[in-house]
Amino acid sequence: MTGNRYKRPESVLVVIHTPDLQILMLERAQHPGYWQSVTGSREDSESFLQTAVREVHEETGLQITSEQLHVWPGENVYTIMPEWRHRYAPEVTHNRERVFSLCLPQPLDIRIAPAEHRTWRWQPWAEAAAACFSPSNRDAILALAKPRHATTR
Repeated sequence: MTGNRYKRPESVLVVIHTPDLQILMLERAQHPGYWQSVTGSREDSESFLQTAVREVHEETGLQITSEQLHVWPGENVYTIMPEWRHRYAPEVTHNRERVFSLCLPQPLDIRIAPAEHRTWRWQPWAEAAAACFSPSNRDAILALAKPRHATTR
């Protein structure tokens, strides 16, 4: 959280994948069965890019640079799920999310943040997309796979 007690309704989603589209998935500690990519809210005066670099490190232990991230155009705006509304100021109902991707040469072992995630796994893109509880996360994985998938048919 930022300087006050509420989270900022601006976040990042970072889809970490390999060239053959193995996707890193993290299971939320507080919500068993909720699988996702790296996510997190902006803090203080961070840019979205700085937030993405920080969140990748906090949630996976990977030290990356901003140059390693692919910045996606646009942003997602979605209604904050009721179970997470208490984290935001009372009048806040929507979150702005910027999407990034990080391509690693191969699946790596990672170090999760136990307070945030229970476990992790690498999955083929279609299985990872199906496992996502978040529609924007699912859509990002499907978009990442679309150019490759379309040429294989």
